[in-house]
Amino acid sequence: MSPVMRGAKASSLSAGKKQTATSKGASKKRNFKVGRGQKVPGAKKIVNDLLPQFARQLSSMLSAGMPIVACLEALEEQSDNPSFRAIIKQLSNSIENGSALSEALRQFPSVFDNLFCNMVKGGETGGQLAETIARLAGFLEASAKLKRKVKSAMMYPTIVLCIALAIAVAMILFIVPVFAKMYEDFGGQLPGPTQFLVDLSTALRQYGIFFAAGIVALVVTFKKWKASPSGGYTFDGLLLKFPVFGELNQKVASARFARTFGQLIRSGVPILDALSIVSGATGNLVAARIVLEAKEQVEKGEPLSSGLTKQTVFPLMLVRMLQAGEKTGKIDEMMDNIAEFYEDEVDTMLAGLTSLLEPLLMIFLGVIIGGLVTCMFLPIFKMGELVGGA
Repeated sequence: MSPVMRGAKASSLSAGKKQTATSKGASKKRNFKVGRGQKVPGAKKIVNDLLPQFARQLSSMLSAGMPIVACLEALEEQSDNPSFRAIIKQLSNSIENGSALSEALRQFPSVFDNLFCNMVKGGETGGQLAETIARLAGFLEASAKLKRKVKSAMMYPTIVLCIALAIAVAMILFIVPVFAKMYEDFGGQLPGPTQFLVDLSTALRQYGIFFAAGIVALVVTFKKWKASPSGGYTFDGLLLKFPVFGELNQKVASARFARTFGQLIRSGVPILDALSIVSGATGNLVAARIVLEAKEQVEKGEPLSSGLTKQTVFPLMLVRMLQAGEKTGKIDEMMDNIAEFYEDEVDTMLAGLTSLLEPLLMIFLGVIIGGLVTCMFLPIFKMGELVGGA
């Protein structure tokens, strides 16, 4: 065999291996599976980033008259997330096997919660699946927008506080010892604030690992306590009592309650089922317990507004609007109106808090860093006073 033919054969074998590897990779990508009921990898990202877009696109395709299986196949092909693509594929297979969409969605509770499934079921029952999913998409987009606003408003002060803490610790660990050595060579007694800073620096350098371990232990203990039913309820109750931030949390819970309850009622979900779902959508365990207690009153034949009259979490305006909706049979419209009102209130409060926190945080940062610098140079100032007096 000539060298040219051998080279061509080698190139052919190499190309064949690459093609085989590529096809295996593609096959592996296509065969990524998510089992029923199991925890979906990246479920949080799917719910926060992909689910609103999925609902919006699905409603648009259904409104255009496409069969639901064809809609899901199209959405599967354009999805870049392997976990979500596998979920959509499983949904398509389940529907082809005779399941309703709401039943297929319940296979993946970590992605499609009770709110999503029950609204879809209500749309299927009323023959308005496309309209219901469109409302669901709007609800998910509004919820995601509210979360982003709260998160972005809290991000700035958190970053500033972390920077202040990091600078303070770095100064105490690396700069204070240099000044301490210099003052030790001069002799004499250090002023109280400077001596405290030197002692703190010595303690952190010698026992820093124990301080860090203690902080980690406190954080882990706090998270476990907060994750427990009693701890979470107590913590959420404290959140509602904080000055300024308590009112903000109250309005966020009210907006979530009104938006979720209105969408469920409009979708034809029975009121008792809707209240069970809404209790978990408020984001606050105290508010959730109040909703469940009101549900018990509804089971006894009383209107929902009566069950919410004597509580202190949901504002009186929400209760009055709900009462008016019960009398006129337009609960969903009233809840949408009150949800928009409290979402606007949250926007206004967040904007005010952000503008107020910026100068306060700058002052805090200046006090911390300026205080440390003053404590370090205080002996020099005292020395200057002594020389001037002499």
